[in-house]
Amino acid sequence: MHSANLFSGRSFRQLTAALVISSASCMAIAAPVAAQESTDPIKLTLHDWTGQLITTEIMGEVLKKAGYSIEYVQADYLAQFAGLESGDLHVAMEMWETTGREAMDAATATGKVENFGPTGMKAKEEWWYPSYMTEQCPGLPNWEALKDEACAEAFSTAETAPKGRYLGGPVTWGGFDDERVEALELPFEVIHAGTDAALFAELESAYQRKAPIMLWIYAPHWAPAKYEGAWVEFPEYSSECYNDASTGINPDMAYDCGKPFGEIWKVGWAGVKEKWPGAYDAIKAFTIDNDEMGKMITEVDLNGKTVSEVVADWMNANEDRWSGWIKK
Repeated sequence: MHSANLFSGRSFRQLTAALVISSASCMAIAAPVAAQESTDPIKLTLHDWTGQLITTEIMGEVLKKAGYSIEYVQADYLAQFAGLESGDLHVAMEMWETTGREAMDAATATGKVENFGPTGMKAKEEWWYPSYMTEQCPGLPNWEALKDEACAEAFSTAETAPKGRYLGGPVTWGGFDDERVEALELPFEVIHAGTDAALFAELESAYQRKAPIMLWIYAPHWAPAKYEGAWVEFPEYSSECYNDASTGINPDMAYDCGKPFGEIWKVGWAGVKEKWPGAYDAIKAFTIDNDEMGKMITEVDLNGKTVSEVVADWMNANEDRWSGWIKK
C-alpha cells in the first residue's frame, strides 16, 4: 500500500477529476441470483499493488459462484471515491487506514458510500531501512537520527546529495511524506517510485549491493519477512497531528508525526445493499489475515504465479469458508 503526499498537492475534489476507469475482465454467471436482485454487473475496483488485486479477484470469484455478474475496473486509489459516490463503481476491497482514512471518511459522510467493515488484515506503512545502514546512522530507529546531516548523507544518492533520499510509493498512494519531511525539518528529498513493482525492485537491487536505501515498506507484504531491517519510529500518529498544525512537535505545521496503523477496510457504493443484498452480505463476511495474504503475494511477486492462479488455489483450498460467505 501501501505510502508521499496524500493529495499530491491537490484537494480531494480536484483528484476526483483524475479518475481513470477502464473496464476489464467482465461477467461470468455461475447460477441465477435471487429474483429480486439486479443482474447488472457489480463493479469492483482494481489498484496498483499485488495484494489488492488478490483480494479483489477473490471477492469477484466468490460473487461469481453466487451467480453475480462481475466487472473489474481499473481506478485510482483515492479518486475512486467519485465513482463510488455516484454508483458508477460499487466495491473497493482495500482502503488502508494508514493512507486512505480521510478520503474514506469524506466519502462516507456524504451518505453515498458505506464502510463494509474490516478485511481482517492489519495495515502498517512507514519509512523502512535495511539493518546494514545502522552502522552509518546508529541513532536509528529513532526518527531524530535522520536530522543529523551525516546520517542523511549516508542515505543520499547522486540525485539528492547531500540530502538523504526517501523512496516513496507511487504518488497515488498518498501518505503525506513530503509534508512529513517539511514539518519535521528532515534533510531528505522524497522521490516517488512509479509503480509498486519498481519500488521493490529498487529495494532488491540496493539490498544485494548493500547500497543505501530508505523507502516505503508496507505490510501485509513479503518484504519485511525477506529482508532484515526496521521501520523508523516517528512521533506517534494522532488525528490532531494531521488536522491541527498547533499540536505536535512543530506548532506551525501538520503531519509532524508518523503514519497511522490499523485496519484495511472494504468500502463501496451505499446502494449495493439494496440492489444486490446477497452480494452485500458476502462482501461484509469476507475476511482474510496478514499471513494468508503475505503468502499469496509471495507466490505472485517472488515465485512467478499469476494473480488468477493464486486466487484459484485459494478458492480450491477454502471452499467451506467462502461458501459460508454467500450463504449468509
